[in-house]
Amino acid sequence: MAKQFLDENFLLETKTAQTLYHEYAKQMPIIDYHCHLPPDQIANDKQFENLTQIWLYGDHYKWRAMRTNGVDEAYCTGDKSDYEKFEKWAETVPYTMRNPLYHWTHMELQRYFDVHDILDASTARKIYDECTAKLQTPEYSVRNILRKMNVKTVCTTDDPVDSLEHHQKVKDDGFEIPIIPAWRPDAAMNVANAANFVAYTKKLEAASGVHIIFFKDFLDALKKRHDFFATMGCSVSDHGLEQIYAEDYTEHEIHGIFDKVYGGHELSLEEQNKFRSAMLVYFAEWDHEKGWVQQFHLGAIRNNNLKAMRELGPDTGWDSIGDFPQARAISKFLGGLIDRDKLTKTILYNLNPADNELMATMIGNFNDGSAPGKIQWGSGWWFLDQKDGMIRQMNALSNMGLLSKFVGMLTDSRSFLSFPRHEYFRRILCNLFGNDVENGELPANIEWIGQVIQDICFNNANKYFNLQLK
Repeated sequence: MAKQFLDENFLLETKTAQTLYHEYAKQMPIIDYHCHLPPDQIANDKQFENLTQIWLYGDHYKWRAMRTNGVDEAYCTGDKSDYEKFEKWAETVPYTMRNPLYHWTHMELQRYFDVHDILDASTARKIYDECTAKLQTPEYSVRNILRKMNVKTVCTTDDPVDSLEHHQKVKDDGFEIPIIPAWRPDAAMNVANAANFVAYTKKLEAASGVHIIFFKDFLDALKKRHDFFATMGCSVSDHGLEQIYAEDYTEHEIHGIFDKVYGGHELSLEEQNKFRSAMLVYFAEWDHEKGWVQQFHLGAIRNNNLKAMRELGPDTGWDSIGDFPQARAISKFLGGLIDRDKLTKTILYNLNPADNELMATMIGNFNDGSAPGKIQWGSGWWFLDQKDGMIRQMNALSNMGLLSKFVGMLTDSRSFLSFPRHEYFRRILCNLFGNDVENGELPANIEWIGQVIQDICFNNANKYFNLQLK
């Protein structure tokens, strides 16, 4: 007899898995330690006008699916009305079966709106109207959505030149859920285009109040911003890179490279990579000095469609998995830091699943006993934050490390409706343990396994990020 779609035991194949989820994992709060939620919307406690605005705006996962289904760009990022865009998404949903979007879509409708209909062209109007009506009520303001989903902390993603004024407003308002900025200095080391780098440096100059002429000034300005972020509660950095850069360089070379690019001259690839390598070391040492956690998201090849990049800009759904070499540079970078006693807590994420075992074994090289799971391999990211990707990541981590010390899931999302991804992860986690118990591969010590699952869902991250949440 077929199970009902998305019932209470969704993804839970055994009685033990069901017990582990319902009695241990389900009630655990959420720490979303890496996402791209807009801080201004939290600061202003935004109330969305309709379902399209909260669900489809900025969601390149959905846009990719719609384009693949033959939907014109006007219904994705173009000027069609919000309902027309939603209607095209509803028409696409039935074709997303076996893509995680199908699960996420219906989990989000159920968890946020108590809508249990299957979304397709025939139900689009009813679902749109019902959800849009609910979004008009105070219960569905941004802050109340975070409360509804039992979120205890959110870490946003912020450039060094950001004012963090919205984080300050949230704090001044006394909002009980900490909204913590995360230092994301990618633009400060992106020297592939001289004009863009000069323009960014001028923004940094304005934000820091440091007049920038030489490389030392550039560093002083960034360090001043790093210090400012710390005063705003920041304790996490994040880098989105194709790969770690770990080229040999001298300080004299870096000063000369800065002078060249800041003078408007293009750099060779070798010069670019030396500069990036130097900046990564500076950032890592500053993070260590403050006891921050540093995160590295590695392996995306971005903006592949040049025409779309020109017309729509970045982060609109034209990125994919890259095949960059990772091991030697990670080893050299982390090894150099630990050799100088400058290695802070670190989380590595890979986008290419071919690197799974590489990451699972690499983190064990640099754990020094100073903190449980000091060097982490992050959860399945981006194209891998789906059932198969999560299972493969957790199996590799189990085989080659300690899954019990894993800091668990994050949304990495721009949408306030993405928190069921934590539930999705937790169900998969409980199913893995439950199957092992019922296969006789683990003892039926449900209390201990339940504690391990609660640690992975919440407790480990709470300790790792020094949040001291209850």
